[in-house]
Amino acid sequence: MGGLDEHRWFTEICEEGGSAFSLKLRGKLHEERTPFQRIEIYDTEFFGHLMVIDGFVMLTALDNFLYHEMMAHPALFTHPDPKRVVIIGGGDCGTLREVLRHAGVEHALQVEIDERVTRLAEQYFPELCESNDDPRAEFLFGDGIRWMKEAEPGSVDVVIVDSTDPIGPAEGLFTEAFYRDCHRALGGHGLIVQQSESPLFHLDSIIRPMHRAMRAAGFGDTHSLQFPQPCYPSGWWTATLAGKGDIRTFRETDAAAKPFPTRYYNAAIHRAALATPELLR
Repeated sequence: MGGLDEHRWFTEICEEGGSAFSLKLRGKLHEERTPFQRIEIYDTEFFGHLMVIDGFVMLTALDNFLYHEMMAHPALFTHPDPKRVVIIGGGDCGTLREVLRHAGVEHALQVEIDERVTRLAEQYFPELCESNDDPRAEFLFGDGIRWMKEAEPGSVDVVIVDSTDPIGPAEGLFTEAFYRDCHRALGGHGLIVQQSESPLFHLDSIIRPMHRAMRAAGFGDTHSLQFPQPCYPSGWWTATLAGKGDIRTFRETDAAAKPFPTRYYNAAIHRAALATPELLR
């Protein structure tokens, strides 16, 4: 949880890691409580706009590209021909923007439980929402767990679970039952990628249980991609990939020749993220 002190610093305390992360603020731009959560928007001294949900840092304008690129591009370059993508969560629309950089994607559905996250992103993070009017994009504001349970078998190529921590409405997104529904909805080469927190702080509480649950749900292989994320606890983050087929190789030539700009992801970064640190073995 986090809070604002009298010296205009926002601090998020990570109890399980015995650590904290602080940002110097210029001021608060917005605060509201929705039916699901409390959302705050701040202007920081160096990190640009900051979105906080229930006291936890969700994203900053400065470093969100690391997360959004690694949530989207490794999965899409691993699938042989991704046309149908579903994003569960992702209300700030940054992952959607990255998905729609892939010309081969024909339809990208974003299922976000709280519409206010998206509306505030449109207002305070418009650069993340620049693809919201793309005709391939579809928005559904509702329960992603229910949507996945009701999805037609084999109707999706890639599922991206861009969720908050496994508390509150997001808790059900970290279960074997949810992964079984994803497995059923995915086509023959289908794969899922989900944000999976910090290897330093959440290895035994989230990452390893996620691998076990995904494999128990029927996925043949799983792998956690690592990347830096300064505004999240420990600064070291992961996205865990699971697939019905091979997830250890990717369309490297296509990734190297990608016709769109990125700030972090490239083919070499993808190869590096497929390496497994000893901690994660």
